[in-house]
Amino acid sequence: MVFDFVIIGAGSAGCALANRLSADQRYTVALIEAGGKDTNPWIHIPVGYFKTMGNPNTDWCYHTESDPGLNGRSIPWPRGRVLGGSSSINGLLYVRGQSHDFNHWRQLGNVGWAWDDVLPYFKRAETWKGDGDIGPSRGTNGPLSVSPTRLKRAIVDKWIEAALEAGYKQNPDYNATDQEGVGYFQLTLDKGRRCSSAAAYLKPARERKNLTIITHAQVEKLLIKDSQATGVTVNIRGESQDILARREVVLSAGTIGSPQILMLSGIGAADELKQQGIVLVHNLPGVGKNLQDHLQARPVFKTDLSTINIETNNLFKQGLIALQYALTQTGPMTMAASLGTGFLKTDPSLDSPDIQFHIQPFSASAPADGPHKFSAFTASVLQMRPESTGHIALKSSDWRDYPAINPNYLATKLDQDTIVKGIQIARKISQFEPLKTHITEEFSPGLGIAIDDYDATLQWARETSVTIYHPTGTCKMGQDDMAVVDARLRVRGINGLRVADCSIMPTITSGNTNAPAIMIGEKLSDMILEDAK
Repeated sequence: MVFDFVIIGAGSAGCALANRLSADQRYTVALIEAGGKDTNPWIHIPVGYFKTMGNPNTDWCYHTESDPGLNGRSIPWPRGRVLGGSSSINGLLYVRGQSHDFNHWRQLGNVGWAWDDVLPYFKRAETWKGDGDIGPSRGTNGPLSVSPTRLKRAIVDKWIEAALEAGYKQNPDYNATDQEGVGYFQLTLDKGRRCSSAAAYLKPARERKNLTIITHAQVEKLLIKDSQATGVTVNIRGESQDILARREVVLSAGTIGSPQILMLSGIGAADELKQQGIVLVHNLPGVGKNLQDHLQARPVFKTDLSTINIETNNLFKQGLIALQYALTQTGPMTMAASLGTGFLKTDPSLDSPDIQFHIQPFSASAPADGPHKFSAFTASVLQMRPESTGHIALKSSDWRDYPAINPNYLATKLDQDTIVKGIQIARKISQFEPLKTHITEEFSPGLGIAIDDYDATLQWARETSVTIYHPTGTCKMGQDDMAVVDARLRVRGINGLRVADCSIMPTITSGNTNAPAIMIGEKLSDMILEDAK
């Protein structure tokens, strides 16, 4: 099979890219996905992330290596393995990030990636379905449906009011010019159903004769001749097959998959590839390095208000909720992974917020365990711009073997200080009315750890914190020796090969990463079509 463009990975960026490139009928496009079609009904029901995360039919089910920053724990790292990628199993939370994030990328030498450059692509991607006037920063005619949270909960309202009493401000649109403040999340939701990248971009493009979508096709290696990418070898249901590209190959396999495929193909640090017996094609030492993620600490508070924990604690209640959704596409089954949010500063002297809250009207020791038996809410908090970086490394030269994921969490003093301050702020907000009256007990960390006990709080964070599913940075864009792609996302030293996913981020964005991933796909589509002409 021969196509003009071959895209590897049908995730958030890959689906956007496939749609925009195939809209030009002059070109043929192949979209290759290791997982299957997005036919599982739980993908499209918003609360279905409880069913799709940890399911090997929809999730790669990665685990990290033992991490020193987490007291030697290995933790799950869900990543979507299905059409739509992680946008088909994520929490539906839509966060662009701060203008500072992208202006910093530009300051690092990445021309065309400042906030004013990327905002048009955020707008092009979305149809904003909020109430009232639509501001100049919102899109009105894009494929991605973005909605304000319609499902409200009293405990989340109380948290927001308490945060205001604690001195923080309310923000009706954190995706506009100013991120700082508290409020409700914006969601990739459309008429009670998940609006994944596949639903937004692939569904309307599937009938195009110049677009071929190939599922259950896992990449073995890239085909490279004389420093030119010519295609890819994929394994389709047990059989190897070459898919050739006349013009370009684009890696959209994600922060784990894209560097893994590059290294399996002989592109990476020469000494590391030699150790795995891989023939060096191009020495690119930054491949797999610069791994960044958001680590969440999860304080839990028992409450006398109703939460999902007790609203779903028997089959009769679950049946009523299912019936409500079946009849009206409303109710708890439309709930995103979090309802309330806050983008706050741990120090008033900071230029912009450095922590983010995810306020969830439920609690669990681990997602697989199900909700606690008591009514409670979670005030998850994370550091938005961690200094600590880790790496992805091959364990073997076999494409079937998962790579080693080394996040290197909490490796710097700033990261340690910030997570402790974030936990302290979560606990202090809980002491303000009207929230305080409705908290019956601080379940975790618990009163055994004083709010101002730095060492014990940090120790609790190391023992309990988990990923909030935002890995980035392993094929970073830049001009330094560790950069993997340039500002047009071309792999350095290899012609006809680009990367389009969160791995290209030189630094992680301030918040959830699905919206920036889609923006990256949108922006690269223009670059590719410009260069093709």
